[in-house]
Amino acid sequence: MAPRERAFLSIRVIRGILLGLAFLVVVVLLMIWLAGGFHQKIDRSPPQSHAVSTVPGKPAGNAETAQVILKQVPRVEQAVGTVRAVHEAAIASKLLAKVLEVNVTAAQKVHKGDVLVRLDDEDLAARVEQAQSSASAARSARDQAKIEYGRIKQLMEQAAASKIEWDRVQSALKTAEAEHQRAEQAVNESKTVLAYATIRAPIDGVVIDKRVEVGDTATPGQILLTLYDPTRMQLVASVRESLTRRLQVGQTIGVTIETIGHTCEGLVSEIVPEADAASRTFLVKVTGPCPPGVYSGMFGRLLIPLDDESVLVIPRSAVQQVGQLELVEVVEDGRLRRRAVKLGRLFGDEVEVLSGLREGERVVIRQIQDGPK
Repeated sequence: MAPRERAFLSIRVIRGILLGLAFLVVVVLLMIWLAGGFHQKIDRSPPQSHAVSTVPGKPAGNAETAQVILKQVPRVEQAVGTVRAVHEAAIASKLLAKVLEVNVTAAQKVHKGDVLVRLDDEDLAARVEQAQSSASAARSARDQAKIEYGRIKQLMEQAAASKIEWDRVQSALKTAEAEHQRAEQAVNESKTVLAYATIRAPIDGVVIDKRVEVGDTATPGQILLTLYDPTRMQLVASVRESLTRRLQVGQTIGVTIETIGHTCEGLVSEIVPEADAASRTFLVKVTGPCPPGVYSGMFGRLLIPLDDESVLVIPRSAVQQVGQLELVEVVEDGRLRRRAVKLGRLFGDEVEVLSGLREGERVVIRQIQDGPK
């Protein structure tokens, strides 16, 4: 092929490639145009308010309004804990004996000294009688030794008794007195052991748990029942070591019992000076007056005060609940516009605003209706 023909063929190939590329570009641009790629989708106009509707609102009129204010409130950190009784008594048996009486049930109130459980004490009563008989015999022997001591003493004063007899009666009297004391102590010991068979309440309180029934055999060290004083309760909470520096013994602090929805104040009574190696927390015990209905084992939270924080608040009466939305009416240029807001914590009659409002705006509390003219 001649050079002229080859050049002409190359020009034709290049022209075909360029035409194909141009056609491809046109097709791509056409598809983008059909997809709306050349139309502006984002509204770049200045942002409007958070109103639910852009329809102009009604005139504000005589609507009563309140200002959105920035308020300083104390910030708290919560620590979970468990309610426990300050005074709790686990009553155990000191004897190996059969249970004859059980006079209480769980949740029953008892007073100090009330008989809770009686154990079989027949053998113990017999031992008391034996000890008393021995004490009586020792008392008689002591009295006889005293008489003999007095008689020999008179003879010694008259020089009618020997030194050996005097030493003998002195020794006999000391022995008799020692035996009498031993016998009396044996009586006291046997009475003390006999008293173990009658188990009484050590405090005023409520029975938590009863673990024996009539006919069971109690063993030494066995827990028979448990009492606690419901008038003195405490919250035992695990507090992070970084927060313990904000607490001190004697400090007043808030406690929340979630089950009954009640918050009360307590007194930090104890901070255990040892951290748990796994959780890096300290045990803090808070005692104080608690309302009726608080029981041992309930869940609670300790409210540890931190630094104050700034929050936006509005009156709770300004909020309208519409389905899942929380709405307020905001005064803008003399007209009312409904706006959705996101709310947070409650502070008495006020509620925290997380989003949707700015400080200084005014919201409607209630609309004053005009009377007939």
